[in-house]
Amino acid sequence: MWSGPRNISTAMMRAWENRPDCHVVDEPFYAYYLQRTGIDHPGRDDVLRSQPTDWKVVADRLTQEPLPAGVTVCYQKHMTHHLLPEVDRSALDSLRHAFLVRDPAEVLVSYAKVRGEPTLEDLGLPQQVELYERFGGPVVDARDVLEHAEATLRALCAALGVDFSASMLSWPAGRRDTDGVWSPHWYDAVWASTGFTSYHPPTAEVPARLEPLLDRCRPLYEAVAAHRITARI
Repeated sequence: MWSGPRNISTAMMRAWENRPDCHVVDEPFYAYYLQRTGIDHPGRDDVLRSQPTDWKVVADRLTQEPLPAGVTVCYQKHMTHHLLPEVDRSALDSLRHAFLVRDPAEVLVSYAKVRGEPTLEDLGLPQQVELYERFGGPVVDARDVLEHAEATLRALCAALGVDFSASMLSWPAGRRDTDGVWSPHWYDAVWASTGFTSYHPPTAEVPARLEPLLDRCRPLYEAVAAHRITARI
């Protein structure tokens, strides 16, 4: 599942992990991304120690390692901006791909609270378009998931050839062993959750300084969102 930041990507990972037949992987290219870019994120040193920093090693693990006993589905939570240009996309050809999108105005309102001056690449939208054009696959919009979780997840599962499970709609609160070591810095809301929250439009406006960035984001979001699953409610 390819998503940008400030989306419902961790809640979506929770939904899949709550299935008895599913194993999840949390942002496996994160350490590689931090090591190659030199970006300073909260818990950077812990992240670098927790994962391989060679993208080839990561890709081999994602595509070649056997699943745990009793598991038939592996859900990989990926951030699009972690896949830097040097990563050979063909190394991931054997996977089934899906895409999680969110209105960039809502993303920017949220992102501005944690990083004042995001770039287009920080938001992962150009990368998401590129990945969609290469791999294709079902697209779900965060708002659709929040407004109609069951119908949207049923449609997503059908598109992926996976049986829907009602266990995806709720989960126990708390942290998981599968959460990345960065989770104490970012996952408080998800740790407190027991399911998808209701959709509420943001009350804040996109800061004026970010409006030019929003104008650049909009067509990229729309290019992928145009293919989103529209489940019958």
